Amino acid sequence: MFGTSGIRGTVGEEVTASVALDVGRAVASEGARRVVIGRDPRSTGPALVDATTAGLRECGADAVSLGEVPTPTVARAVEWYGADAGIAVTASHNPASDNGLKLWTDDGAAYVGTAQDAVAERIRENAFDLVGWDAYGSRMRSRRARSRHVDAVVDAVDGDLGLDVVLDVGNGSGRITAEILRDLGCTVRTLAAEPDGSFPSRPSEPTADNCGTLREVVAATDADLGIAHDGDADRMRAATASGEFPSGDVLLALFARDIAAAGDRVAVPIDTSIAVDTTLEAIGASTVHTRVGDGYVAERTRETDVVFGGEPSGAWIWPELARCPDGPLAAAKLAELVARRGPLDDLASQVETVPLRRANIETDAKHDLVAHVADRVAGRYANVSTVDGVRVDVDAGWFLVRASGTQPLVRVTAEAGVESEMESLFETATDLVREAERAVAVPASD
Repeated sequence: MFGTSGIRGTVGEEVTASVALDVGRAVASEGARRVVIGRDPRSTGPALVDATTAGLRECGADAVSLGEVPTPTVARAVEWYGADAGIAVTASHNPASDNGLKLWTDDGAAYVGTAQDAVAERIRENAFDLVGWDAYGSRMRSRRARSRHVDAVVDAVDGDLGLDVVLDVGNGSGRITAEILRDLGCTVRTLAAEPDGSFPSRPSEPTADNCGTLREVVAATDADLGIAHDGDADRMRAATASGEFPSGDVLLALFARDIAAAGDRVAVPIDTSIAVDTTLEAIGASTVHTRVGDGYVAERTRETDVVFGGEPSGAWIWPELARCPDGPLAAAKLAELVARRGPLDDLASQVETVPLRRANIETDAKHDLVAHVADRVAGRYANVSTVDGVRVDVDAGWFLVRASGTQPLVRVTAEAGVESEMESLFETATDLVREAERAVAVPASD
């Protein structure tokens, strides 16, 4: 039921009002007495919020409805409203046909592990603690969380930045970033700032290909920086003044280098480039690998020497400020970095990268394929990790095959110091997946 980012899928199939009702029931039955709930701009969001709220209330929990807000606003609001949990109704960067529910703990991190398993078990077993008519929870609406989020980010950034920034909201919830950057002394031009859950301006995921307009506008003007968010503004990616779009690994290296000192660690998922390791090694810091998913990254940031966490997809966590990936905070932190240390083009060029390739293979049997690959590599390679999917490390580099936690995809990644070696590793990994497809489609006879 749960993937790396909560429950997510096609509305009317994997995600229904019935599912939302049960999530609300389960969270309340696990002991949450007050829960904040918000949503992204998708047209199916209000109905799913209503269903989730009904489930919370009929199991005795009070619901605080925040309306349409960024997902990090929901996560941060758990503390602001003295709540026990938060629920964001969102499918983040997925297509408009999808929606989902993501759960947040009382310290603002995503549910993972036992907390998530307990909710899933209650839903499977229909084990809900329904209350009588006189013990129903209440529902209140609050519109203060958005302004509190703005104030919190502005307070976390030093100085009058004085940059010219182009912000591509992508018709999602990230328009508060414009307010934040203006409060920090920036001139801000916005693209696709009107919330529209059909995402008419571009696909919601902020990739280099999807953000072509942003790149062109930044390059054609005097802008210092371009910022892009996904539908619920938990992700942040960027364009340089020349219109380049640094990889998420490069941004991760820059953020990590800026905050880490000798002896510190940075939490990163297992699909992260060695460019981050190399950058941190130069200052005496290091990485610690987690499963893919911001909840797993946030979990490691609870360790005292882990000062930052991030994912190449665009999720960035400053644990002293918030344990959720916060796109508006990341935008402000990047603008601060550029104002303090110079153009993003120059900063990005300082990160030593090696050839890396990522690709997705569509499939309705992603877990079966990965399991088959795991069986095939077990006896062939000496250094195999199954922290998340199957990662194989060899002298030349590494490759990873893992099931997407949010979409019907198998994700393949390969990296090596030389282009030809990277391509060879990528081809090996892809061939293993294709072989698995054939084996899963045509089971061996007895």
